[in-house]
Amino acid sequence: MRITYIHQYFKTPGMAGGTRSYEFARRLVERGHEVHVITGDPDGERTRISVESGIVVHWLPVPYDNRMSYRRRILSFAGFVGRSSLEAGRLPHDLVFATSTPLTVAIPGAYAAWRRRVPMVFEVRDLWPEVPIALGALRSPAARWAARRLEAWAYHRSAHVIALSRGMAASIRSRFPAVPVTVVPNGCDRELFGGDQQGEELRRATPWLQDRPMILYAGALGVVNGVDYLVRMAARLADTDPEVRIVIVGDGRMREPIRILADELGVLNRNLFLLGPVPKTGVVAWFAACDLATGLTINRPELGSDSSNKLLDALAAGRPVAVNHGGWIAGLLAETGAGLVLPPDDPGGAADVAAAFLRDPAACAAARTAATALARDHFDRDLLFQDFEKVLTEVAGARAGCTAASSNRIHISRAS
Repeated sequence: MRITYIHQYFKTPGMAGGTRSYEFARRLVERGHEVHVITGDPDGERTRISVESGIVVHWLPVPYDNRMSYRRRILSFAGFVGRSSLEAGRLPHDLVFATSTPLTVAIPGAYAAWRRRVPMVFEVRDLWPEVPIALGALRSPAARWAARRLEAWAYHRSAHVIALSRGMAASIRSRFPAVPVTVVPNGCDRELFGGDQQGEELRRATPWLQDRPMILYAGALGVVNGVDYLVRMAARLADTDPEVRIVIVGDGRMREPIRILADELGVLNRNLFLLGPVPKTGVVAWFAACDLATGLTINRPELGSDSSNKLLDALAAGRPVAVNHGGWIAGLLAETGAGLVLPPDDPGGAADVAAAFLRDPAACAAARTAATALARDHFDRDLLFQDFEKVLTEVAGARAGCTAASSNRIHISRAS
């Protein structure tokens, strides 16, 4: 197939951020498909094209940064809609695949599919518009109405929807029962994250770490992530178990407030270390070095359906995971013993729970074994890709069958 793959935040392993689209797109290429990715280039001045592992990537100059206000983000989304619609509309394709966030990515996807008379598969990574409404990004009744209308429009113009979690799929099915939905969660790149050598080397090269217990957060520092939770955990640990190190790797709108809070509480560069963003290939060593990885959100029930890249990276490295929210990941950790569920509004209590876990070698070993099993048996990227490709090929095949049938009907009609 010729596939146009639209994702505003496409990242390669040499860049900081999630690489789900890259991993799936390169596997599509390896399977013989032609893949054109259309994405944004936050620092670009003009449209450029590169080839990444056989993927033809169209980089569009659309500014975006996690530090932007909600209003500026909406303007960025609109800018990408315009540019990507033009770019996608001129490409020949058999299928269009559009992945959120933001939800507005469905607009260029639907346009490109309509222009070439081909189907669109739409991927939902967050529950839009429920999440931005809960966070106050969409406050006016008119904005909320428009967002819900856009959601319904996107689903009704999709031949199939891929959701990243069962919670997302259940929400879509309950409101749009006629829309076919398949769950394909984020995956584990076990080959990339396998092995402990890089972690051991990093520990030896880092004087403040060495052989001390380490809690890691590697990801975006946005409002929704609530990473100040770790700063408050560090404040408790400074009194109760000061040898435990908390490491935050990433960037975003809340980076400076987090740094200021850590400095005010006296933990910055004492038992909490705030590092900059690193590419996917560079973060491997930090996951290999950590004893407990974290996935955090502010306490909002709408966020429980998240399928976080950072948690799957931790499992891929065979590391236990701690979350401070409910939802399917929390249930999975409780069921398998692959990590901890921390109290969402009690970082001091969470610090005590985490420290007790880190000081229990048997508990840590059992959680590592469970994490490794989850990565291997349920979230291996190659296994999930099979489900992903099956959706795309079946949708394209169904379309081709309908077209052939339509052609036959026209032929018979003319012959008669």
